[in-house]
Amino acid sequence: MSTPLSMRQSLSLRVGSAGFLIFWCLLAAFPIVWIAVMSFKSPVDAFASNPLDVVIGPATRADGNGLSIIDIVLGLAALWASARFALRTLPRMVSRLTQPGTIVIGWIIAVSGFAVSFVIGFFVILPVILTGLNAIAGPLSTPLIGLTTVHYQSVWVDNEFYRNFLNSLLVTTGVVTVSLTVGTLAGYGLARSGSNLAFWLLILALIFRALPHSVLVAGYLPVFINSAEILRPIFGDAAPTLYGQPYAVIAVLVAINQPFTIWMLRSFFHSIPTELDEAARVDGCSHFQAFRRVIMPVMWPGVITTGLFSFLLGYNDFLVTSLLLDAQNQTMVPAIAGYFNRETTTTDQVEAIAAAVSITAPLFLLVMVFQRQIVSGLTAGAVKG
Repeated sequence: MSTPLSMRQSLSLRVGSAGFLIFWCLLAAFPIVWIAVMSFKSPVDAFASNPLDVVIGPATRADGNGLSIIDIVLGLAALWASARFALRTLPRMVSRLTQPGTIVIGWIIAVSGFAVSFVIGFFVILPVILTGLNAIAGPLSTPLIGLTTVHYQSVWVDNEFYRNFLNSLLVTTGVVTVSLTVGTLAGYGLARSGSNLAFWLLILALIFRALPHSVLVAGYLPVFINSAEILRPIFGDAAPTLYGQPYAVIAVLVAINQPFTIWMLRSFFHSIPTELDEAARVDGCSHFQAFRRVIMPVMWPGVITTGLFSFLLGYNDFLVTSLLLDAQNQTMVPAIAGYFNRETTTTDQVEAIAAAVSITAPLFLLVMVFQRQIVSGLTAGAVKG
């Protein structure tokens, strides 16, 4: 569809707006790209004063660690093929192979399988293939760019960062599951309720969401610390303590996140015509059956979008997890901060950078896989039906 003449922008405005957008995109992406480059270099190269040395990595290459032309070409081809599969093929496979009502389980299995396959293929199988090709490639096997994965090996194997990853996975899974379960039911009920009580409940939820996180943690902290004494009449001497456990963090983060979840899902439910509920009721469905079989299949983009925000809250939280979890159950974000709470060397700092880069990978994966549902969900929540 052609743009009306009255709405067409001048050339200078288009160039200026495009240039401004490109500038801010580069400004936002630069820190992530730069620390990713630093994480694959030796400490000498990572903190070199010359930016070209950080990119090329002469000291890293001198240690025998680097990428040849073959490594670069095949590595980029593997990344391009993985991104194409995640953006195009994977959504079609999920929609084609999953049964109605099981789309969430299908997406969980698909994303988990893709993540595991990518890690095994890119970090295990591909290096073996490249080693064989470089052995027979002659001049093409000469390293051009210094690169080493020793810092990632130190973080994930020597420092057992995978334990922090599993703790983060437990916390985020709990937060997303509880938030969406309660949020969908409450949001649907409030969206279909015309009483004044529903309005005031939303106002109270908004006020509760505006409270600083430190206030909520301070309120829950005495309860968790004394939880063994509180639960002793019920469990006896086997009464557990909640302080330092992931379940305490899940409870606090759900309390923080639930008002936002209810507000967001309520707006999505408002965009769905009530005629769908009425038609389901006429066909013999109960209120819950109409909700589960008719409304929820239409709501999946909104649920996925809200679930992503809940995931980000649990995944990126620092204050609650650092205050309520002990060292054994620490999640990834406070664990990275722990690298700088001791007398650090340049090697420790590069390992901290490698850990920081590692935790961004699941975020890129989620956004890349669910980009269509996120855009559809945000649009559905912004436009009334």
